[in-house]
Amino acid sequence: MPDLVAQHAAGVMSAAVLMTSAAELRAAARRGEWRGTTGGHCPAYQQANLVILPRDAALEFAAFCTRNPVPCPLIEITPPGDPEPARSAPGADLRTDVPGYRVYRDGRLAEKRADIRDLWRDDLVAFLLGCSFTFEHALVEAGVPPRNVEQGTMVSMFVSGLDCVPAGRFHGPMVVTMRPVPEAKVGLVRALSARYPHAHGAPIHVGDPAAIGITDLARPDYGEPVPIHDNEIPMFWGCGVTPQAVAVRARVAFMITHEPSQMFLTELPREGEHRS
Repeated sequence: MPDLVAQHAAGVMSAAVLMTSAAELRAAARRGEWRGTTGGHCPAYQQANLVILPRDAALEFAAFCTRNPVPCPLIEITPPGDPEPARSAPGADLRTDVPGYRVYRDGRLAEKRADIRDLWRDDLVAFLLGCSFTFEHALVEAGVPPRNVEQGTMVSMFVSGLDCVPAGRFHGPMVVTMRPVPEAKVGLVRALSARYPHAHGAPIHVGDPAAIGITDLARPDYGEPVPIHDNEIPMFWGCGVTPQAVAVRARVAFMITHEPSQMFLTELPREGEHRS
């Protein structure tokens, strides 16, 4: 496995080893020393997507997640105004402990930030959603490392042609991650990822990307492209960046999210059941 710290935090973080402690990675993000992908790190813990909304939109978004559990598997919802995810990472601070944030206003990406302390309000509710980075470690252990982990790049993410089930103001397309897998290993990868419903579970599609509205695998909407070899088949999973595409489509008035591929590290065990 490549030195991901060196590749994604060069000049920011001096450690030359793979990060294994969720608490240490959160602390590095809080100090401004981590600004890269969290993929491939902290194999014992669940990683999570972040969505923050005003209280008046939170109930509808919770319904959206319930209706769309594949791209939005709920791990935790915080009380209004409380930035501590007490169930999944006691003592952590969702305003500072993510490597990068995005702020959406009226459906447009307004800014990217290293922390959101000055944007925090008493009416904000945070949602933590499961992430496929959680099950990638099982693939590594089974001898089928994802290409993005092998190369130390961000996973490829695409806005698909699949519509989510709407809930109130929230509606839009499902975002999916893509990982090329040797044809002989497709069954194994499907079975392994299915063990992690809290991390999007089994793939939603295998094979022809056009069947789910994706026209060019070399041009992901988020993340970075990866090569696909002759003996490989693209596999697609639901993705927790879906709320960002929904914010754009539905012109959501205000939403804060993580930077794609830069996740919140929980203290929940990788193999444990998710909690909401």
